[in-house]
Amino acid sequence: MGFTRAELETYRDTEVPDLLPAPGEPLRLLFVGINPGLWTAATQTHFARPGNRFYPALLAAGIIEHPVDPSAGMTDEDRAALRGRGIGITNVVARATARADELTTDELRAGGERLRRLVAEREPLVVAVAGVTAYRTAFGDRRARTGEQPERWGRSRVFVVPNPSGLNAHDTVATLADAYAEAARAAGVVGG
Repeated sequence: MGFTRAELETYRDTEVPDLLPAPGEPLRLLFVGINPGLWTAATQTHFARPGNRFYPALLAAGIIEHPVDPSAGMTDEDRAALRGRGIGITNVVARATARADELTTDELRAGGERLRRLVAEREPLVVAVAGVTAYRTAFGDRRARTGEQPERWGRSRVFVVPNPSGLNAHDTVATLADAYAEAARAAGVVGG
């Protein structure tokens, strides 16, 4: 599946629904992106842009058992496998942009408040926010570093993990997998 730049632009400001287990089913690990990209909006699949390393890192970490090709859109089986393991995916900001730096500070802060409400309602064991810069802005914590944060959100442990975007050249699939596995172990999604 491919899109032209003009086709992708038609998805600007589109929202992508959260991928969550049904209410009443356990939510162990909630991954949080910054906001949907245009490819994500076009396919209605989180972290879908070709070259994004999210799903390869999940596979390498043992969080998922089969490769996912999100650039074509997740299958119902892919979604069910994540939900069945108690894994959810959301974003700090719901609207799609070509780049995360198109978001305003006010949008990130408002999205942070919405995320805290979602966490209070669903009570995941672990929240893993992908992107330290966005985390610092959304939650007003300029000293935040990657890894587990000292503050819990209610019962939920909070981790900041590296952003899997190809624009984040500092991390590889292997280093992303290590960070994601740490959060997944804390949530009881993987052993160790």
